[in-house]
Amino acid sequence: MSTTATSFTDEMVEVGFGKVHLMKGGTGSPLVIFQDDLGSPGWLPFYEKLAQRFTVYVPSHPGFGKSERPAWMRNVRDLAIAHGWLLNVLGIDSTAVVGLGFGGWVAAEMATMGRRLINKMVLVGAVGVQPLDGEIVDQFLLSGEEYVKLCFHDAAKFEDLYGSETTVDQREYWELNREMAIRVAWKPSMFNQSLPHLLGCVDTPTLIVRGSEDRIVPPSCAQRYLDSLPNARLELIEGCGHCVDAEKPDELAQVITGFFTS
Repeated sequence: MSTTATSFTDEMVEVGFGKVHLMKGGTGSPLVIFQDDLGSPGWLPFYEKLAQRFTVYVPSHPGFGKSERPAWMRNVRDLAIAHGWLLNVLGIDSTAVVGLGFGGWVAAEMATMGRRLINKMVLVGAVGVQPLDGEIVDQFLLSGEEYVKLCFHDAAKFEDLYGSETTVDQREYWELNREMAIRVAWKPSMFNQSLPHLLGCVDTPTLIVRGSEDRIVPPSCAQRYLDSLPNARLELIEGCGHCVDAEKPDELAQVITGFFTS
């Protein structure tokens, strides 16, 4: 899967804590996509599909990708507050949000901070809550490349995106992102014990999505989000792993568009 060369902007946005890398494209109401901790190799077909209906914003988390790393940042709630700051700088008062994997955790934390930030959200393969059955894969027991491959159900989709042999630059990019993930999400690994309790106050309409073959996040995480959020429903996408956006971009974009426009 190659990146799609279309009309989008790629810029560094100055926020009070540092510069944030932002891709933006499309027209229509705003839609913010919070990436997984893997990051993104560019403007992907998934973004382009959504950009046909929305103005799509894809920021890199502070400390991930090309975004500057705030030395003080130590947890995912810090990340969520920083993203709220970014939205304020961008002039976005209330928006639809898609959170992918680790980005789903960021979105969920933001939602607990008030309805003003997010009016609807989709959580795709989200971490952030402790599974009541099974475990979230400890990626730090694997190399970056081994972990990313485990995120895909179809190995050919991995090769479409990253090639049959990954580059040194790509592997370094993953390791830098994993270093930041360790900093903000290590103890406990990839969840916040408080989050399920705080989600009880979130009435934001939420769609929870998981790939049927996700080997990273157990089904009980999606179920826990479903049980914790008062206004949520679950959608299962067959035949894909953790990276639903990369393996089933058209299907996921269609589901998301239907939810946000209903």
